Amino acid sequence: MPLAGSPDKKIKMAQYSRLEVATVMKETGMVPLFYHSNVSVAKKVLKACYDGGARLMEFTARGDFAFEIFGQLAKYAQSDLPGMILGVGSITDAGAASLFMQLGANFVVTPIFREDIAKVCNRRKVLWSPGCGSLTEIAQAEEHGCEVVKLFPGGIYGPDFVKAIKGPCPWTNVMPTGGVSPTEENLSAWFNAGVYCVGMGSKLISKEIIANQDYKGLQKKVSETINLIKKLRE
Repeated sequence: MPLAGSPDKKIKMAQYSRLEVATVMKETGMVPLFYHSNVSVAKKVLKACYDGGARLMEFTARGDFAFEIFGQLAKYAQSDLPGMILGVGSITDAGAASLFMQLGANFVVTPIFREDIAKVCNRRKVLWSPGCGSLTEIAQAEEHGCEVVKLFPGGIYGPDFVKAIKGPCPWTNVMPTGGVSPTEENLSAWFNAGVYCVGMGSKLISKEIIANQDYKGLQKKVSETINLIKKLRE
């Protein structure tokens, strides 16, 4: 029995370091994004993505009591989906980032660059990926320890923007989100431009899939997309 006041090894927040998460992001090439207020639906989507080969999922915390859903998903991932790295997105302040990290978030994605979020994530060695829209913002994020920059909204900037910034800054790891779809034409444009990985939401996990509860179809779509990314990288 641990002594009073001593750390219990079973009590831990993020299971994966920021470098481990960054490595899996690169290896998989894709981070599915999803939110649903029904925890049962959220678990089924998470399981379908996992069975399709995805090893990361960004839970976009955009609804009331989203932290309650996330807490249950994190426990489910830890107990039933070995190797699944669950993170949180749509975070806009340090308080929310801290809360989700205490609930087991392994990475934090934000639509904007904020120093306060950088500090709380770096303190815990948790990967954070801020939304940036200029080379100046990207440089500031990297100066604050960012491993993977989120290009948001990706559809506005496009692959040519990535290609342009990789010229003077070849070390920059870019993950476009928004404007990414699971087609060969779209993905080849992004990966030929030099992206590190892509974030994909409704184009991958559509409203139709959820409405029809087509989780096998989602599993197949995820698997095909990951294989397509692998092919494009060869």
